[in-house]
Amino acid sequence: MKFIKYAKYVGEPADAVDLEDLIKRLGNFFLQSGFESQYYGISEMDPSHSMEALKEAILQALQQGDLMPEGAMSDELRKMMQEPNAMNNQAVKDLIEKIMERLAEEGYINAQQPPQITPPPQTSARGRIGQPQERQQEVRFEITDKTIDFLGFKTLQDLLGSLGRSSFGRHDTRDLATGVESGGASRQYEFGDTLNLDISATLFNAVRREGVKVPIEMNYSDLMVHQCEYHSSCATVVLLDCSHSMILYGEDRFTPAKRVAMALSHLIRTQYPGDTLNLVLFHDSAEEVPLAELARVQVGPYYTNTREGLRMAQRILLRQKKDMRQIVMITDGKPSALTLEDGRIYKNAFGLDPFVVSQTLEEVNKCKRAGIMINTFMLASDYSLVHFVQKITEMCRGKAYFTTPYNLGEYLLMDYMSRKTRQIH
Repeated sequence: MKFIKYAKYVGEPADAVDLEDLIKRLGNFFLQSGFESQYYGISEMDPSHSMEALKEAILQALQQGDLMPEGAMSDELRKMMQEPNAMNNQAVKDLIEKIMERLAEEGYINAQQPPQITPPPQTSARGRIGQPQERQQEVRFEITDKTIDFLGFKTLQDLLGSLGRSSFGRHDTRDLATGVESGGASRQYEFGDTLNLDISATLFNAVRREGVKVPIEMNYSDLMVHQCEYHSSCATVVLLDCSHSMILYGEDRFTPAKRVAMALSHLIRTQYPGDTLNLVLFHDSAEEVPLAELARVQVGPYYTNTREGLRMAQRILLRQKKDMRQIVMITDGKPSALTLEDGRIYKNAFGLDPFVVSQTLEEVNKCKRAGIMINTFMLASDYSLVHFVQKITEMCRGKAYFTTPYNLGEYLLMDYMSRKTRQIH
């Protein structure tokens, strides 16, 4: 008689890895802003997005433990991973390769193959050409929108957890408007109202005017509509300083700022669908950057052209027809550059230049006249900077927070969600 023996299925260790937990641990690696490679000078020389760097980051995450359930990895393999030369071990290499394959299959990363290099012809009119030297090409990768969205969600979850909140709705106000959700007394219909009729009140008006008879004749004045709570909308521009000072002085201030902007984007998209959010980076000049590219942004030139950033933010906000318009400016330094009328850039990094400051404050005054509020999150505490930020706050009736990269997110999100009921009255 033929017997078939069954044994317990033991899957591959790579299949047991929680990819979401892994992505969360790799968040700082994916969102690097140039702090680790600031001495390279240009971002193209930054090796952080190479596959080899990703392998090292995955190994460090595995060495920290808790990514796999108990028993998913043999004791021998676990011991090999803790060795200093673990990447030289073939079993560890295979495990990391399979994890990277899963990341690609699940849509978290996209591998970028190196460009093809065609060797030159072996002969020419003047003689024979020597054999070409082989050029080393590193395989690189880029994170996908799925990874960016997930990191934004996780950052928001962590920040809201620290605030003691669980969920948020839209921007509540004290005003009433007509809508689908009834929450107040009915009133007479006016042209332009949402036609959410209060049937009982409408029929009562008609009967009171004409008496009880069939058919009931209704006039325009009989129409009554439900009132609901009016929910305001808000247009926000995050004005993010990406000058070189954001990674100097032994501290990376830019990566936490990027995380907060991603969290704010996720919050608005999921909880405040009527709101808009745009991103403007400012350095020697300023440019608008799609939010989808935020995770890939690194620090840039050395100077801080605050006025140009405010100008671009104004142009974006003035196109938005929203109840509230605000600029959330995250910076760590004084304005040190100015775009002149002929396009040249005036730069002065020594102290607060009176010309630069006066022109920047004039732009703040334009924001005030346009009804745009500026909320400033300053990641430094120099006396001159404090005075400058206070001046901005006084001029546009905004708020200023002197904070650190560690609690920036809590302050920013608390402000975004709490100011809504105060801004429109």
